[in-house]
Amino acid sequence: MSRMLVDADAIRALAEILTDTNLTEIEISEKDSRIRVARAPATVVGQAVAAPVAAAPVVEAPVAAAPADLSKHPGALTSPMVGVAYLTADPSSPPYVTVGQTIAAGQTVMLIEAMKTFSQIKATKGGTVTQILVASGDPVEFGQPLIIVE
Repeated sequence: MSRMLVDADAIRALAEILTDTNLTEIEISEKDSRIRVARAPATVVGQAVAAPVAAAPVVEAPVAAAPADLSKHPGALTSPMVGVAYLTADPSSPPYVTVGQTIAAGQTVMLIEAMKTFSQIKATKGGTVTQILVASGDPVEFGQPLIIVE
């Protein structure tokens, strides 16, 4: 088994590409070696940070149990559209909601920008925000869970 030499500058460049493009993962494979650079998705308000992952040989491993599909959670508020999520009205404003906050049905919880138009995303039910599953500036897909309200 050959070992790939780790190029720290290449890993830094890949991490910068992640940040610039809002991608969550880039992988380069050569024969039996690979470099994977990924950033963890944010689960609360904050910035996800690109973190280099050490080069490792490709090895078949048992597949771990898939995480629960949060879009099926009874308290999930899902995205009604494709766009970019924003947790605040502008960078200097406080977030619309925070984890632990009690909200009412119809309350604005975030904005989604699509085609230069900002749409208010409103809570479909009242309760306590237990998870915020996106960070400001994250791209979102139709049906993607955004927050969990219990």
